[in-house]
Amino acid sequence: MMPHTHVPLSVRLRHGFSYLLLLSAVVLAGGCASLSGNTQDRVLAARNRVAPALVHIRPVKEVFVSGKRTEVLTVGSGFIISADGYIVTNEHVAGESSEVWCILSDNTEHEARVVGVDPYTDVAVLKIEADRPFPYVRWGDSDAIEAGQMVLAMGSPHGLARSVSLGIISVRDRYLENASGMSSPYNNWIQTDAAINPGNSGGPLVNLKGDVVGINARMLSGAENLGFAIPANIARQVVTQIIDHGSVRRSALGLVFQEMTSKTDDPSARGVVIADVAPLSASYEAGVRPGDILIRLGNRPMHARHEEELPAVRKAVADLPVGEPVTLVLERGGEEMSFSVVTEEESAYKGRNAEFSEWGFTLVELTPDLARRAQLPGHTGVLVSGCLPGGLAASSGLTPGDIILKLDDTPVASLSDFMNLYKSVQENRKALTMLFVQKGALTRFVLIDQTNSKSSILDKEVLDHVD
Repeated sequence: MMPHTHVPLSVRLRHGFSYLLLLSAVVLAGGCASLSGNTQDRVLAARNRVAPALVHIRPVKEVFVSGKRTEVLTVGSGFIISADGYIVTNEHVAGESSEVWCILSDNTEHEARVVGVDPYTDVAVLKIEADRPFPYVRWGDSDAIEAGQMVLAMGSPHGLARSVSLGIISVRDRYLENASGMSSPYNNWIQTDAAINPGNSGGPLVNLKGDVVGINARMLSGAENLGFAIPANIARQVVTQIIDHGSVRRSALGLVFQEMTSKTDDPSARGVVIADVAPLSASYEAGVRPGDILIRLGNRPMHARHEEELPAVRKAVADLPVGEPVTLVLERGGEEMSFSVVTEEESAYKGRNAEFSEWGFTLVELTPDLARRAQLPGHTGVLVSGCLPGGLAASSGLTPGDIILKLDDTPVASLSDFMNLYKSVQENRKALTMLFVQKGALTRFVLIDQTNSKSSILDKEVLDHVD
């Protein structure tokens, strides 16, 4: 977290950012003196090509903590990809923002519109408007990069706008299975030793041609010179879909895959292991079971001997048309069999949040993954994400992790359902409300007695934070 003297948000947004742009830094790993003249010229040319399109991003994000909604002022990076003002950054930078301010290389400030986000790849697209064309970057081919190739990581580490660090590609296809929050089901990561720090998120990873080959996204906490970027070829597909449709639509089959080495040492064995099948999915209904080996998806052979190959298998499923049948060719017990399965639309990566200030608690939508972990037969209910200490909900016995299934005798199918029921309770000044909740395998009733409530609508805070 980056400390700031307390200044009203409106003042910071309009007047408090310009000093950051004066703190432009160029950090060349190993020092400029160690570079040959030709390499130095290429580094400077690459920087000069991209620097005019760099964006310093200041989102005001909604955060739900301890049963209360707050607003957090964060710092991130981005880059302009078109003359008409489309900007690419990370979802964890711009997602769930009430407003987003962008400061360009010419020191002008623009309020941006969030065109769309994709949490599955951590990509977001913003749009700014002006009566002039904007400088923009050129995409590169991330499939063409190789370990040892020199790259620049550009952005605003710790709020220091227009910074540049120099390093190499350490690994071009690093697999990270939900490590340190770095979930990436459809892609591997570009690992680099170019310095990536908090605030670099969303900035470009640039080759010495001045092409963007990745989006800086993560660093490994506690480590040095371990940064990770989203490959440009993956990001570019996502950005195109967001600009065209506002979101990314993917197919799902309810299958969890595992590499072949988890089941056999035979290097000639082909396919990918099906480790789990969602109980309510079309695949389960068709007869697919854990332990089956997926050999072909339609006419396309499937293979993942090692875990680095799993994202390509998942992406092949995601790229199928939603709601259309596909033939799964499986191997079970040495026999080959086929199943026809209709694809479903991939569910939301994370649910929407909401605050209920009179009761002093917050809820989040129950995604299929959360429902599966809670051992719920369906996807109904809402998850209690936080309770304000001393608030009515906490005093009544509601706890984070509870899943509300009913309000009085009415089933709660979604967050929207609960919001409507809650609104009715407040408008009718209903004194007693009974919640039916579940945690794990246990269910219980929680009585909300508003006659004992001393709660009131909570003032919203603005905190400072660096992404």
